[in-house]
Amino acid sequence: MVLHNPNNWHWVDKNCVEWSKTYFQSKLIGVTASDSKFSATITKLNSLTGDVDVNQRKGKVISLFDIKVVLDYEGAVDGTEVKGAITIPEIAYDTEEDDYVFEVSITGESKETFPIRAFIRDNLVPQLRTKLAAFGPDLIETHGKDIQHPVTENKSVFTASNQASPIPRSAAASSVSSTSASKSSSAAYNTTTLRLDPVFNTSAAELYTTFLDPGRVTAWTRSPPVKFSPVKGGEYALFGGNVSGKFIDLVENKSIEMSWRLKDWKPGHFANLNIVFDQGQSETKAVVTWKGVPVGQEDVTKHNFEEYYVKSIKLTFGFGAVL
Repeated sequence: MVLHNPNNWHWVDKNCVEWSKTYFQSKLIGVTASDSKFSATITKLNSLTGDVDVNQRKGKVISLFDIKVVLDYEGAVDGTEVKGAITIPEIAYDTEEDDYVFEVSITGESKETFPIRAFIRDNLVPQLRTKLAAFGPDLIETHGKDIQHPVTENKSVFTASNQASPIPRSAAASSVSSTSASKSSSAAYNTTTLRLDPVFNTSAAELYTTFLDPGRVTAWTRSPPVKFSPVKGGEYALFGGNVSGKFIDLVENKSIEMSWRLKDWKPGHFANLNIVFDQGQSETKAVVTWKGVPVGQEDVTKHNFEEYYVKSIKLTFGFGAVL
């Protein structure tokens, strides 16, 4: 079997929005509560909007999701029929069970039907909280296996377990020989220039800080940097070392220039990455330009930056709609 992602090292992601709709339909429709005076039952998943992704990074499966769900319900108050909706404006990967917000509306609300709100909050909402809290773990349990190869299929000598012990002499010799041949025979990369223009609903000052503050970087990369020194000449290594380089120039709240490389590029090859923060009236455009990206690496470079920089920053800090 040939693995296109040996040792589950590279970034892989899977979109799970449609699966999430089916999941919530099966888990939430039919949830009910009743007593001698009131009754309420979830009858329909009215809508689900937002983003749901399962990601694999350096052998670890995580989920990133931020969605809005609207549920329809039907019920009764002393025999008077009631219909309405329950809106959950944010179900996110980092939302605690007690932090979910439930907005209860009543179709054609009247003084007779108004008391259903309190009944739903006291009797239906606790059930919904429990089911929503299971979404993240169930998401990873269902889809994690689709983006990771089983450990038994990882045949490379450079697995995590093998790195903890000496590599067999024959394998090490073969690896060194292959690497040496590659260095001596391979020509320099043909390179190209790339540009992205993501827009964030925040100020240039906030966005500049988000890219350079170690605490914020830890939050949106989901793990502490391997190294991170945000000064001219300072080195950085993010995502377990999959991205690394040095800071070349920093203009406060205006721009960040750095050398930048992906781990599987040829040793010593760096692109130049320049991020200019263009402040608008209520938004900031980040003009992102690479010079020196290897030809053939354009798509993976753009995709990884959009997913693991832009999207993650927006999800973590609420800086606007996710791409």
